Amino acid sequence: MTTDPSSASKRERGDDRRAAIAEAARQIIIEKGLEGLRTRDIAARVGINIATLHYHVPSKEALIALVADSLRQDFRAQAQRHPRDGKNALERLHLEFDDFRETVRDMPELIIILTELGERARRDSAIAAIVTPMHQFWRNQFIEIYRLGIADGSFRPDLDPEAAGLITTGAMSDCWRQSTVSRSDRLEIVLAELEHSFIRKS
Repeated sequence: MTTDPSSASKRERGDDRRAAIAEAARQIIIEKGLEGLRTRDIAARVGINIATLHYHVPSKEALIALVADSLRQDFRAQAQRHPRDGKNALERLHLEFDDFRETVRDMPELIIILTELGERARRDSAIAAIVTPMHQFWRNQFIEIYRLGIADGSFRPDLDPEAAGLITTGAMSDCWRQSTVSRSDRLEIVLAELEHSFIRKS
């Protein structure tokens, strides 16, 4: 069985077009917030007409899902640059903290967009259905680390992993909302305090 080269080429062009739409939407969200996201502006930035845009993203939910998927790809690529295989729980926690530092420093647009989507999700169930699993996945990463750490002796045996995961992601997210002048210093203090609170004392 052979693959039609023209079909593969069309699929690649479609993927490129969807990536361009996601990037244009992300930039507009950064500049104007989610309230300022307009399909006409996205189409103009990509250099396509509205009909073509709607072919790729036929609804608001499809557009938000596309943006969310592009964020997931960026976070996945970041995690792949810093493999967790063979690391103990404390080392994995440090890697998660390092990834967050890197995001704040080098890719703040990811957090800006997630924050915008999270705010809208409070009053839009369709967007909540797209965004909530992303936040839950991040929280689950910490929950799994804390469970592993209880088992390998890195963290307190009486630690509640789910509560610790919620505390961790909540504290890190709140640090992002602080003034940019003190954000980095405050983040380091919070990360150190989190580790100190959860590790097993010798």
